[in-house]
Amino acid sequence: MDQNRHKLALKVAFPPTIPILTGFIFLGMTFGIYMHSLGHPIWMAVLMSACIFAGSMEFVAATMLIGIFNPFSAFILALMINARHLFYGIAMLERFKGTGRKKWYLIFGMCDETFVINQTISIPKNVDKGLVMTYVTLFNHLYWVTGSFLGSIIGGFITVDLEGLEFVMAALFLIIFLEQWYKGGRRFSTLGIIISIVCLLIFGTSYFVLPTMLIMLIIFIVFKRPLTRVGERI
Repeated sequence: MDQNRHKLALKVAFPPTIPILTGFIFLGMTFGIYMHSLGHPIWMAVLMSACIFAGSMEFVAATMLIGIFNPFSAFILALMINARHLFYGIAMLERFKGTGRKKWYLIFGMCDETFVINQTISIPKNVDKGLVMTYVTLFNHLYWVTGSFLGSIIGGFITVDLEGLEFVMAALFLIIFLEQWYKGGRRFSTLGIIISIVCLLIFGTSYFVLPTMLIMLIIFIVFKRPLTRVGERI
């Protein structure tokens, strides 16, 4: 019975992570190659990927490790880079209810891509919701660690310019956005575009993400039901 429960969860969880597999392997390899270029050993790249699991922060940490370490600066920098996860956590409060001890790993492994999948994935009623989200998180985590390991191994042999591979993740979010659009969530999608553009014009490219997410979170909490009812009639 328990084995069947895991099989059902795996069947639901794995397919949405396939695009992440491609992106994370390439980006993870980029990180591994970068770590190798800085002189860090293979085990350190793997350990950082497994324990930090925050792409941008890992690249920053790799550089900080070869200089004079300042714990306060590292803390502030990590907070600035990953502050958006505060809003991810708030948005997932309802989704994480009833997941038991799995919730701790779900919180730890909630990167951007995992958040998007776990927030939007359709889970049948006969499948364990917490188990599906745990497998989604685990798959993405393993993809990233594997990519970092491979990059560290072959870093000394790669001569191809990997600059620009981050477009894979941008393309993934575009696909997810279009899927939500065609599923009927056009009110929220349009509102998100407008808010993002306005915040971009006001705060600039370096600071618009957090204000955008804060405004969208407030709108989502306050107006979710009215907007959903209107969206259903479109």
